[in-house]
Amino acid sequence: MAKPRKQKNEEQKADNSEAVVKHQKLCLSIDLEKRRIYGYTELEVVVPENGIVGLHADNLMIESVMVDGGPARFEIFPHYQQMDSDDRWCSVSSANSAADAAGSVYVSCLERELVPNLLIMCSSEVVKPVPKQPEQTGQENGTQISSESKQVSINMLCWVQNVKLIHIDFWVEKIETGIHIEKDVMHTNNQIRRARCWFPCMDDSSQRCCFDLEFTVANNLVAASTGTLMYQVLSNDDPPRKTYVYRISVPVAAQWISLAVAPFEIFPDRHNNLITHICLLANSSKLQNTVGFLHSAYSHYEHYLSTKFPFGSYTQVFIDPEMAVSSLSLGASMSIFSSQILFDEKIIDQTIDTRIKLAYGLARQWFGVYITAEAANDEWLLDGLAWFLTDSFIKQFLGNNEARYRRYKANCAVCKADDSAATALSSSDASKALYGTQCIGFYGKIRSWKSVAVLQMLEKQMGPESFCKVLKNLVAPPKDTTRPHRTLSTKEFRHLANEVGNLERPFLREFFPRWVGSSGCPVLKMGFSYNKRKNLVELAALRGCTATPDSNSSVSNTKPDFVKREADVGWPGMMSIRVHELDGMYDHPVLPMAGETWQLLEIQCHSKLAAKRFQKPKKGSKHDGSDDNVDTVASVDMRSNIDSPLQWLRADPEMEYLAEIHFNQPVPMWINQLEKDKDVVAQAQAITALELFPRLLSIVNALSNLLCDSQAFWRVRIEAAFALASTASEETDWAGLLHLIKFYKSRRYDEKIGLPKPNDFHDFAEYFVLEAIPHAVALVRAADKKSPREAVEFILQLLKYNENNGNPYSDVYWLAALVQSVGELEFGQQSVPFLSSLVKRIDRLLQFDRLIPSYNGILTVSCIRALTQIALKLSEFIPLDRIIDLIKPFCSSKTQWQVRIEAFRALLDLEYHCKGIDAALILFVRYLEEEPSLRGQVKLGVHAMRLCQVSGGSDDDHGVVRETLVALLRLLESPAAFNNVTLRHYLFCILQVLAGRPPTLCGVPRDETLIKGHTEICNELKNFFAAIVNQSKPMDPSSDTLMLPYDGSVPETTIEPNIVSTVDNERSQPEDFVVPDAPKDASKEENYNSREEKQPDIITIPSENLVILDSSEAPKEPDTVSNSQERKKPMLKIKMKQSSASSRAEEAENAPLERSQGAHNGADHGTSSSMSMEAPPQRNFNEPANVSNQNLDDVNSCHDLGSRVTASIGSAKLAGDGDSLLKELQCTADSSKVQANDVDPVNHNKFISLRALNGADDGSLAGPIQKPVLGSKDKKDKKKKDKEKKRKKRDEHKSHKDDPEYLERKRLKKEKKRKEKELAKLMVAPATDVKHKEKTEAIKEEAAVVAQLTNMATSVEEAVKRTEPVANRTEGTTSTHKLKIKIKNRTLTRP
Repeated sequence: MAKPRKQKNEEQKADNSEAVVKHQKLCLSIDLEKRRIYGYTELEVVVPENGIVGLHADNLMIESVMVDGGPARFEIFPHYQQMDSDDRWCSVSSANSAADAAGSVYVSCLERELVPNLLIMCSSEVVKPVPKQPEQTGQENGTQISSESKQVSINMLCWVQNVKLIHIDFWVEKIETGIHIEKDVMHTNNQIRRARCWFPCMDDSSQRCCFDLEFTVANNLVAASTGTLMYQVLSNDDPPRKTYVYRISVPVAAQWISLAVAPFEIFPDRHNNLITHICLLANSSKLQNTVGFLHSAYSHYEHYLSTKFPFGSYTQVFIDPEMAVSSLSLGASMSIFSSQILFDEKIIDQTIDTRIKLAYGLARQWFGVYITAEAANDEWLLDGLAWFLTDSFIKQFLGNNEARYRRYKANCAVCKADDSAATALSSSDASKALYGTQCIGFYGKIRSWKSVAVLQMLEKQMGPESFCKVLKNLVAPPKDTTRPHRTLSTKEFRHLANEVGNLERPFLREFFPRWVGSSGCPVLKMGFSYNKRKNLVELAALRGCTATPDSNSSVSNTKPDFVKREADVGWPGMMSIRVHELDGMYDHPVLPMAGETWQLLEIQCHSKLAAKRFQKPKKGSKHDGSDDNVDTVASVDMRSNIDSPLQWLRADPEMEYLAEIHFNQPVPMWINQLEKDKDVVAQAQAITALELFPRLLSIVNALSNLLCDSQAFWRVRIEAAFALASTASEETDWAGLLHLIKFYKSRRYDEKIGLPKPNDFHDFAEYFVLEAIPHAVALVRAADKKSPREAVEFILQLLKYNENNGNPYSDVYWLAALVQSVGELEFGQQSVPFLSSLVKRIDRLLQFDRLIPSYNGILTVSCIRALTQIALKLSEFIPLDRIIDLIKPFCSSKTQWQVRIEAFRALLDLEYHCKGIDAALILFVRYLEEEPSLRGQVKLGVHAMRLCQVSGGSDDDHGVVRETLVALLRLLESPAAFNNVTLRHYLFCILQVLAGRPPTLCGVPRDETLIKGHTEICNELKNFFAAIVNQSKPMDPSSDTLMLPYDGSVPETTIEPNIVSTVDNERSQPEDFVVPDAPKDASKEENYNSREEKQPDIITIPSENLVILDSSEAPKEPDTVSNSQERKKPMLKIKMKQSSASSRAEEAENAPLERSQGAHNGADHGTSSSMSMEAPPQRNFNEPANVSNQNLDDVNSCHDLGSRVTASIGSAKLAGDGDSLLKELQCTADSSKVQANDVDPVNHNKFISLRALNGADDGSLAGPIQKPVLGSKDKKDKKKKDKEKKRKKRDEHKSHKDDPEYLERKRLKKEKKRKEKELAKLMVAPATDVKHKEKTEAIKEEAAVVAQLTNMATSVEEAVKRTEPVANRTEGTTSTHKLKIKIKNRTLTRP
């Protein structure tokens, strides 16, 4: 069975660096009228040792975070950063440079999305495990343990793992990604890594847990979500609101949580009460007709897998196609489809595709949602198993012919495209480098088809019953209920194939690396000859590969030699050759897929010819002269047919290998295969081969016979019709064309009047064949590459006389096929007169479809496409401006999205034909802005990429100018690309195709240092966040007073920095702290700023008490979002400095301090304004410094939106004799957090700690450093001495200018600063644009804060008196101090 998550791995995750979510509850209140979504989520998380839990949250506003009921510190680093700098793309000058830039931008975006961006500090304290319990008796190898021992082990695990309950209040800021609202409908989608955009979670497929979901909506709305609906609650509000409560008890990843809210109509399934169908009222009749078969698929899957549906119930929701991001959005026990696939009882053509799509969505519930991939390189297995299960449904309910034909066509497509490393299914390096984009686009389809083909090859090797047992083991309920996580890896599946499927290990050891771990399919070219003497077939085979060894070596850089050797050796196993002889059919598994590339084999025949000798004519004798005109080729063919017992040969008849086979045999043998072999694959192969031969009447007759055979499979008959069209020529007197028209008239014409009968579509197989005949007729070409007159007249007659009265089925697809066939015609001189009549018919259908819209706008889409094709073919005769004016009205947003997208495509084609690819891409960028639907944007992206591929024959740059390339690059990193993951991928592919590269992320050159830098930055942010929280713990009660050493010397102990914790959710504002009014002194401020570069040690003064904390103020990270969630946080700094003379005297002593922390001085985070004021000379500092938890909470509320003011004094240095004091009083105008950098402990030891220590009981400072205040006379004498000292200091300072040692030290310091600034710019680049945009608002807020300062003069003066420096009292001198007030604005970067 599928391998559950090992308990050992879980313990390692919990004990090391990553958190594990055990359970999550999500509660949302949804208001569609106001487009508001808000609520909370609760997560039970196993906290790692470092105490940091990393979640994903984008486009969300986090209001508060609580851990176990208490407020917690958290930080948000938005993944998306909008950068509009013009000089970012200055290096883009060509398509190659643009492709390189696109790869760098795309990879960096995908790399950032992998890292959790919501960091929450939980207690890192791990509870010690309980004493070891007595060992339980039991058997080994997975036997059941008693329920009591299980409960004990669970309790012990939770006890050791330190499980915390995290509560997060949030609201959705931008309802445009992951969740969408259109009118009265809201729905989610499962785009890659977008679940984080509508609720905080661990958006990782490896993180799975159970969910409790509650959604409160208006009373008239229905909230459909994943899991089982437990109950509904109607509130007493006015108007009343309803709450839907869901529970999903099977652990699933967050990406599988889905939600749809709208005034839905609910239809329980008539045959199975566990299935529910939901849609809007307008689609209710179509839904009941569409989903009637689903209970059969549901029962078939349960019977085939021998297990019940894993989620208890299943829900299908259908929403309008304009709202849907894709045709299918998966969720656990729920799938959201586009209502475009719904159809009523009149529609025929949509039935098969819709049933397969709904069956695939149900199969993905088992493989993909319930059982998930263990790693990224195992996702191919789940996708392949889901399609394999869908294929079993197709065989059961749509027929074996349909299943085999689809598989054959898929295999042919894979063989043509499997030529590069992008199609390797399970390469570790490639999967990591693709970041989940391997499932998008063309290569995503190829990988899906290849994955199911590989599994079908395994089924052929082990047998259907053994393979079914393997699937049953995968989905069987786990034996260990304590570990319900269901994962599947390629290694585990390989083990099951050996144990259950009885495949030998040597075969599997070769099979998986060759088919799964590398790219390429075998190419076999074979021919034969019959040896009559030995009665055997001599078969020659040449084996090749669709991929080169170079492409495989790029898949796995670790084992290029191994891959190259495998490419040379071949593939494991033996291919069968089926020989159809006169006596029967015989299979010969004789062709080895490995070994020599050239093979010559001998196959013994079982049938024997009658004893008849070939009579050679005698010399000179002639038989009535017929031998002179005999066709030598025909005689050889006839002889080979008469003189050998062979009828036809086939290689790999059961499709045991995914191989491209070119088999050569004579035309009669191909005709025998076409007429006598009833296998649809054999018939399709024969038709393909006969098209390549010269146009012989025998081939035409064989194809015509198959077309008329009503017992043949209808898809093969359609292929025969197109083959007849290709054989029609003047050489055969238009035999193929005549056969097509004759067949159609025999079925659909009235013989008496010679006109078409009214439509009758009761025979569906005949309907599909006849629908394809006009298209085949339109493809017939004469020698001049123009359509024959008979073909044009035939199609015009069908359009003119189409009549659907009395037919219970719609003819919209029938008419659409006729209109499309008009677009396929090539008009020459003989057929041009019919052009006006055809265009009039198309215009009439357009007008008719405007009045009565057809199903999904099919008819209008076909008319637009046909008109565009005609205009492009006859551009010399038809003015394109008229066609453009005719199509433009369909681009209106009021039209159906299918019609609108087709109109956009047509205009892009016309623009490309007239002006080239550059003009088409400019128009494409404009249409993307006009198109509101995400799915429509993706369709435009696909079409633009195809236009780029068509233009690949031109020069390297495809004629695209630099401005267009830059526009595409800006679009690649725009919000529209972030909101639409698939569109972003196609934009990247467009830029790659323009540079002549394949449209895939595999093999794209990338800057590994840049990718590594993103990861390192995220790790540094985690470490930085942990350091902040470690420093923010409140001090012990014994540290309430400040104690200084007696001699004023600097202690040589390492000091742990502290920082103020912002954990309070209180929104009160202190009223007892007033900042005094002060004049500005710009000159002194500049002098001070040029001299001081120290990082201050912060001393916080909450209202009355003085809290002294030792910390370093960290530069604000550009992507950091503060807990208060505001854009601008004005910060008021009050700096006290001495006069310029005394300050210059202490420069030499401050130099070590400047050098120690110079790395953080150059960054100015946010705008600031300042003013300085005279400070009182000196005061006694006798008041104790007290700390209380209440005051800390009052000061440091992390959600305070008011103008709270706190004060702190930093960089306080206790000076000895001759030293002076530098102080900084910092006033923060809100409750935002204080950050700290990691300070070097060696340099940090140079400073004196201001940590509050135990002091005297009377509150005075300990130690004899307090001196009596000097008298006035002593002060005058002291001033004179100070002047002399300052003069001497100035002279010494001047002498330093000539000192080479001093100059060298200064130069090194400047060089170090410059390098650190450059490094800081690289790290903060994403946020610079946001900072510039908010600069104007910041100045306004600063002005408001300065106005408040004028009314707060008295309290700051009193605070300054309490914080009088100690050093001046020890020195016994006076100096003039300046009080500087600086206002800082902290910028909140938001996506």
